[in-house]
Amino acid sequence: MKTSAGNFFEDFALGQIFDHATPRTVSAADGALYLALTGTRFAVNSSDPFARSLGLPQAPLDDFLAFHIVFGKTVPDISLNAVANLGYASGNFGVPLYPGDTVTARSEVIGLKENSNHQTGVVYVRSQGKNQRGESVVDYVRWVMVRKRDPAAPAPPPVVPDLPPAVPVSALTIPPGLDARGYDRGLAGAKHGWNDYVPGERIDHGGGMTIEEAEHAMATRLYQNTARVHFNLHAEKAGRLGRRLIYGGHVISIARALSFNGLGNAFRVAALNGGRHVAPCFATDTIYAWSEILAKESVPGRQDVGALRIRTIATKDRDCREFPGRLGDRYDPAVVLDLDYTVLMPREPH
Repeated sequence: MKTSAGNFFEDFALGQIFDHATPRTVSAADGALYLALTGTRFAVNSSDPFARSLGLPQAPLDDFLAFHIVFGKTVPDISLNAVANLGYASGNFGVPLYPGDTVTARSEVIGLKENSNHQTGVVYVRSQGKNQRGESVVDYVRWVMVRKRDPAAPAPPPVVPDLPPAVPVSALTIPPGLDARGYDRGLAGAKHGWNDYVPGERIDHGGGMTIEEAEHAMATRLYQNTARVHFNLHAEKAGRLGRRLIYGGHVISIARALSFNGLGNAFRVAALNGGRHVAPCFATDTIYAWSEILAKESVPGRQDVGALRIRTIATKDRDCREFPGRLGDRYDPAVVLDLDYTVLMPREPH
């Protein structure tokens, strides 16, 4: 048999390593298409002169674009038979990804747990994307619910990895050459810097963005994500949801783009501390977002940038003026994403 049906839950083993196929050389066109699909407006990813004013060689691709490209490489081996991608943790963004760089990816299975229905199981993997010099671009853990080929197949003893609640500031990667003392807030389009935010502060990011059918499919293809649930309407009509599922990463990118209104100087995503896709999204859903500042920390040895730990909640078809989120063990029915991440932001010198 020359075709691949992908891996099912019983095909995974603890400690298993996947060197994923298809190295990807990225270009400025990837960044332009990502902008068209998400509406991102962060200046450092939009302007070579702006990036050079911060000591970078050119405008890097958006951090979440780098994440999605690495994620997409893992799909044929990890989640081709996924029911849903469930969550993320321990994500560290390494060196920026620049046009002309080539990305490769590797994953290790670090946990397995069959579900009680014996139809599916959860696979935990640590995935890492590297550039052509072997430098880490992004390293993260995710867990995904995967179908079993045979419900009667025996399952391994459950192993669930112990994951930290957040990436410590001391472990954040500062882009080589970065010097934010010359950061121009006027050109960036936002006046508030690290000094202006307070832990506990909540920000409603305002306007929403409707997910178009063609756009979500094009975005997912851009990342070479081959998961069937995003593309095959013929098959998904008979599935549990009755229609194609929006790739959760596309929702992350829309929420990040919306967050520019209120967090416009959060120019670098440095860590993905945790997150989960609370509910599915479909074409024609309108995404809104709000954020809470969880923590504000100095970066060791730096006076030009500080770190903000942020929780961003995305909703569908409900605006965020009332900050819908989680009450006890239940989310508001409109919530689709709960994301905990750390950003770098320019700070005022002492």
